[in-house]
Amino acid sequence: MAKFPVLDIAGKEKETIELPDAIFGQSVNRHVLHQAIVKYLASARQGNAATKTRGEVSGGGKKPWRQKGTGRARHGSSRSPLWVGGGVIFGPHPRDFSYDIPKKIKRVALRESLNAKYQDKDLLCVVDLKDPLSKTKEFAKILNALKLKGKILALLDGCDPSILRSSRNIGHFHIMRSEDVNAYDILKNKKLLVTKTAVKNLLVRVKI
Repeated sequence: MAKFPVLDIAGKEKETIELPDAIFGQSVNRHVLHQAIVKYLASARQGNAATKTRGEVSGGGKKPWRQKGTGRARHGSSRSPLWVGGGVIFGPHPRDFSYDIPKKIKRVALRESLNAKYQDKDLLCVVDLKDPLSKTKEFAKILNALKLKGKILALLDGCDPSILRSSRNIGHFHIMRSEDVNAYDILKNKKLLVTKTAVKNLLVRVKI
């Protein structure tokens, strides 16, 4: 078991928690992370690009000219894909890019994303913030004490609800619940800030 420090709001170590070596003591499985990230990105695609075929373009009901005798190539419609203003051959149509992967792979990917943040020293654990905050600058002061910069994802389970309100005006700072977060949410942010309660919930989620 690895000892991981739990910091207070002043950025000083208050206690330690034990992290299982089976999760945080191994090299990162990047193949599983790649599978999960591609899946999440594909599911986020809108897939609403569309073109019209020759049957969907307005007009073109009349034959442009007679079949023979004009010296020109034969044509049956002015909305042929060969004509300007005609339909599009093999163009994109609305589609659903999402697909699913096994639940076990999702769980392993979440575990590996936590391991990646731990290995890069971008994982910080704080005590549960029970005291209510009324101003943004109060929470910003806590982030400065923890020396957090860049894009930050916070899993603040067990904290006072006022934390959500007091932090929403801080740029590049996002709060999620530990039960909702996935590997992509974790990896697209530079720092991961978790509470002691959130760590316990995450360890339950990633247990194989």
